[in-house]
Amino acid sequence: MADYSVTFARSARKELEKLPSSAARRIIEHIEALLINPRPTRSVKLQGNRNFWRIRVGDYRVIYRVDDATRIIDV
Repeated sequence: MADYSVTFARSARKELEKLPSSAARRIIEHIEALLINPRPTRSVKLQGNRNFWRIRVGDYRVIYRVDDATRIIDV
């Protein structure tokens, strides 16, 4: 069972829909992995932002915010 839940900004959802299906599938797999561990070793904390992180999936980057109080990850 997942520890966190994920919400997508409208802009993130639109960008995912534009991608080739193979790339979108890979990105979604990495986002699903964030449900269990929102700060994997490959994630990078963005400077100047308190709760924003980035993971790299091939040529793409996923920017997300972790809210530990509500256990929500905003992509």
